[in-house]
Amino acid sequence: MLFNSLEYLLVFLPIMAIAYYFLIRKVNKVAGINLLIIGSLFFYTWWKVEYLALLMSSIVLNYVAGQAIMKYKGISKPILVFGIVLNLATLGYYKYSGFFLGMFDYEHLVGSIVLPLAISFFTFQQIAYLVDAKQNKIEDNSFRSYVLFVAFFPQLVSGPIVHHKDVLQQFSKDYRILLDSKTIAAAITIIAIGLFKKVVIADSLAPHANWVFELGNQGAVIPAVLAWSGSLCYTLQIYFDFSGYSDIAIGSALLFGIQLPINFNSPYKSASIIDFWRRWHITLSTFLKDYLYIPMGGNRHGEFNRHLFLMITMLLGGLWHGAGWIYVIWGGMHGFALVINHLYRKKIAIHFTDQFRGGQTYHLTNWLITFIFVNLTFIVFRSESLLSITTLTTGLFEFTTGMTDAMVDKGVFILGTSPLVSLVLIGLLCLVVKALPNTQQILDYKPRENFSEQAKWQPGIVFAVTTGIILIISLYKIIGNGYSEFIYRFF
Repeated sequence: MLFNSLEYLLVFLPIMAIAYYFLIRKVNKVAGINLLIIGSLFFYTWWKVEYLALLMSSIVLNYVAGQAIMKYKGISKPILVFGIVLNLATLGYYKYSGFFLGMFDYEHLVGSIVLPLAISFFTFQQIAYLVDAKQNKIEDNSFRSYVLFVAFFPQLVSGPIVHHKDVLQQFSKDYRILLDSKTIAAAITIIAIGLFKKVVIADSLAPHANWVFELGNQGAVIPAVLAWSGSLCYTLQIYFDFSGYSDIAIGSALLFGIQLPINFNSPYKSASIIDFWRRWHITLSTFLKDYLYIPMGGNRHGEFNRHLFLMITMLLGGLWHGAGWIYVIWGGMHGFALVINHLYRKKIAIHFTDQFRGGQTYHLTNWLITFIFVNLTFIVFRSESLLSITTLTTGLFEFTTGMTDAMVDKGVFILGTSPLVSLVLIGLLCLVVKALPNTQQILDYKPRENFSEQAKWQPGIVFAVTTGIILIISLYKIIGNGYSEFIYRFF
């Protein structure tokens, strides 16, 4: 796929950026926006040309529905319901029909369906657009802006799930885009950091995690040192994979002067599961809150209903990630943890003194509990069966069982080291994630009117050299070892 290949960074993205820069400088912004539309549709076509018709049909139907909702107030609700049902039915057919029919052994009725690229993301974006059209929250009604809002290639594949208020205004012909050296330098730096996270860190962690989880799938007895190293390895892999993608998406958009919302904000620094979901896949959490949890009733109908709505939201959030019971269980675990967290804050934490709650010991304890819980849930998320889940979670406490000679001989360890050294290296990487600033903190990136004029970050020789080094290392890694797909590509 184009986004997961070297050609994206070396060919497609630079050509698009140079052509866009020329058009908005020498012609006008509309010409540049038209180029982005053509390039985005080409980008989608590169993956599977027959699904371009699906994407365009979805865009046209939702745009027409949105216009009708805003124009015909008397029948806006039936149009909204029809639009939402049509979107969910399309998503359900491609993503969930085999899963639900499989419960009754009827999956053969739909055959083998290839999941269209990004359908989960552009479906949610357009549902939000329709709901906001009903509430008169749409400011830019142009079809040109709407097409780019849905199909903009930096965020099309795996998010963020962009809300129309975040980008539609930026696509309008009257919005001022300042593409100066500082903005371009920041864009390249963010892309370089994201690429390094993905191909150097995440892809280097993947072999060990894959090997340990495969042992779990086979039902092998896994000693604690291996269960912890394998599970933590995947927890870090998905972190750097998703964080890397988010950086590349933001950097790619910024290369065109477009500022995407932050979708990933150091979630492993969280000292509670509530805070974790304010930092992990932020745009998905926001969508679920604004368009599912709050419409169901939110916290307006008593404590019991609030917790019930929260559980339903997280169960559906888990199902959004994939058509399988594993994802439902994962979502349910997080829903239950969120309920417990809210109850803890309301019933227990309020009795602690401010000094105690503000202390380092209290914070570190909460952080450790949160991190271990997240790691346990990612065992569920990554496993292919209940056998694998049971094997790996049991292995976390197998302190008396050593590794067999066969495991040692066939083992895949971090940097070719031993099991214990691998665990130590992974532990150190966990501390790095906890302690170091993230990409947006380093560059002072916040979605605002203009990055160049407001960001405090100042590029210099240190940033230039660092960016060049990590780019060279990342490209060398790609050329030598290939480039795996982003994990969230499959959701």
